[in-house]
Amino acid sequence: MQLGFFTMPIHPLDKDWRQCLHEDRDAFVLADELDFVEAYVGEHVTDKAENITSSVVFIAALVDRVKKMRLGTGTVNLPNTHPAHVASQIAMLDHLLDGRFNFGISPGGLLSDAEIFGNLDNDRNAMFLEAIDMVLALWREKPPYALKGRFWNITTERTIMEEIGQGIVGQPLQRPHPPIVVTAVAPFSKGVTAAAARGWDPISANFLMPRWVATHKDSYIEGCAQGGRTADLANWRVAKSVFVAKDMATARDYALSPNSPYVFYYRQLLTKLKKNGRANLFKDDPSMPDEAVTLEYVLDRLVCYGTPDKVADELLSFREEVGRFGTLLYAGHDWADVGLARTSMRLMAEEVLPRVNDAEKVAEAAE
Repeated sequence: MQLGFFTMPIHPLDKDWRQCLHEDRDAFVLADELDFVEAYVGEHVTDKAENITSSVVFIAALVDRVKKMRLGTGTVNLPNTHPAHVASQIAMLDHLLDGRFNFGISPGGLLSDAEIFGNLDNDRNAMFLEAIDMVLALWREKPPYALKGRFWNITTERTIMEEIGQGIVGQPLQRPHPPIVVTAVAPFSKGVTAAAARGWDPISANFLMPRWVATHKDSYIEGCAQGGRTADLANWRVAKSVFVAKDMATARDYALSPNSPYVFYYRQLLTKLKKNGRANLFKDDPSMPDEAVTLEYVLDRLVCYGTPDKVADELLSFREEVGRFGTLLYAGHDWADVGLARTSMRLMAEEVLPRVNDAEKVAEAAE
């Protein structure tokens, strides 16, 4: 198992925005120093708590600070942006990163973003598919383009001057394009199947119950079969909220106390998803009434905390429950205590990950 990082950080509403951005960038730099293999960042325009408004801009700010690991959008919410803008910005970012870029995409899940961009009542899944098809076409086809869709039309036929380079969208460094990943939050995800059929790979969200994460394995395998490619579970990424401390008392307090950033994170998500009629994501049993999905219940099932030994044991049990996957994406949370947050990442990389991989090697040798 490899170790990556995924953050859709949820910060206290009264925390200085500059401090939030500074600490979020420092988390990426630390992950790189600790040999995390990749890191992703989400984006929302209309959320004061989830206050990274552009994953592309955020990653660009790390180009000269992150030296080794791949960086990825997690995700670009395609219905909210013109496909030509996405194609040009992502192509440039891929060059800035010298090809160390993964292109994470989604229809976007924040309804206030959809409203402010005027697509709340649109078929955003259809917009998503049209947008990515146009992005890929801009990278594949020769100008002046002739892309006609339900939501966008793209051409430079009237203004192209190819001899001087005008009217041409730049192509990414990685050909035919950067690796494409999609986030998966639904049980038995048809989106994972469709994505895998197109050659894309999934990230299972850290706020989905383990039994539903497990369904993504079969969805991915089915999609690969439809696309005529061999399913490689090393390309399946699973995000998880983890906190590691040197002693159990510190770990429990930071993960579960009333002022815990993990408690704040899941309180925010639970409020949003219940309001949007998606409390089912937090249910082990679909027949559970929504009122039974309490914050305490969610924290107990979704936050892995403790000493390195305890966390390693829980991650091994988690992996046995959901199936083998390639990369565990350590979920980023607010750095309420900078020292403890940094220590947790270090312990995860230097003590927990080796324990997990050593235990799996022993188990494989015994089979």
